[in-house]
Amino acid sequence: MRRMLLAGAAVATALAATLTTTATARAAETPSLTLPAPSGHQPVGRSVLHLKDEARADPWVPSEKRELMVSLWYPAAAPSATPAPYMTPKESALYGAAIQPPVPADLFAKVVTHATVDPRPVKVRGGLPLVVLSPGYGMPRATLTGLAEELASRGYAVAGIGHNYEADGIEFPDGHATSCVTCADKNFPKVGAVRAEDISFVLDRLTTAGQQPGVAVDPARIAVVGHSAGGFSTVPAMVGDPRVKAAVNMDGNFHFPNDTALDRPFLMLGKPSHVPGGPDTTWDKTWSKDLTGWKRWLTVDDTEHLSFTDIAPLAKQAGRPIQKLDGDRAFSVTRTYVTAFLDQHLRGRHAPLLDGPTACFPEVRFHQP
Repeated sequence: MRRMLLAGAAVATALAATLTTTATARAAETPSLTLPAPSGHQPVGRSVLHLKDEARADPWVPSEKRELMVSLWYPAAAPSATPAPYMTPKESALYGAAIQPPVPADLFAKVVTHATVDPRPVKVRGGLPLVVLSPGYGMPRATLTGLAEELASRGYAVAGIGHNYEADGIEFPDGHATSCVTCADKNFPKVGAVRAEDISFVLDRLTTAGQQPGVAVDPARIAVVGHSAGGFSTVPAMVGDPRVKAAVNMDGNFHFPNDTALDRPFLMLGKPSHVPGGPDTTWDKTWSKDLTGWKRWLTVDDTEHLSFTDIAPLAKQAGRPIQKLDGDRAFSVTRTYVTAFLDQHLRGRHAPLLDGPTACFPEVRFHQP
């Protein structure tokens, strides 16, 4: 079960299949996979932040203080000379080893991105709207890089959180790297509570004068977008922190117990089985009892759980797609609908795409139970 949460056998097979050797070759070279280019017009910068919460013991390893690694993507005035890596070599090795069958240690370190390291950010009066990304359980924050780059190219600041001990592959500045301690014994309600605290802590650091890492954000325009465990963690994040004005759950079951109505905008975006009356009853319950504000319930035909992450286009390049829908098309659907939602609720730009079905995206189904 853990392996399915990390990447899935289909993905592992897809990536491993690219690593063939010839009879005369001494060893195969690891292929370089490339993320789809963002469609916005602004260059994308990326910085990496190491944050330590001295007031909080780590909930999974109580002998330590809670530490997080955060990737911060943003619109840059001009690119720097250094391409941003997808993962560090240590992160790539840990994540690759967690997949079955394992893939070469440097596979994810060689993925080509479209951001550069630490360029000067653009200056925007009042600060940039901020989107916090929370990845799936066991998955590094890098697996949402494609969505982050898309949003940054369109004028958003994007903070991808590496929730320590909840992913295979988080490297810290001193060189040590951690794995998913919690994957062997999952406590989903606790995961949601911990991630909500992580999100609030990151917001404190990004919105407090004097602690901002050079990228000014607007504290009145903040959203959280998550995949899988990160998706259901958006609920406790909204319940616990009124700064979160809108949220998106990408194919995550709602494991967090909640008796508080949420009157802020919410988008549920999932695979075909996440239909009303489907096998995951938490979507029905959350829709009818918890979400009292603007809301949309969408499913995407011919997708799977990981179709809403970078794995969709990368697996296509590897020659072994993880879903029936084309991997680049799946990526396009995700970034288009998530961007439309954020534009409408953080920027006040009405998005007709969210009003109902469209011939431009016939695979996207709107549900009104």
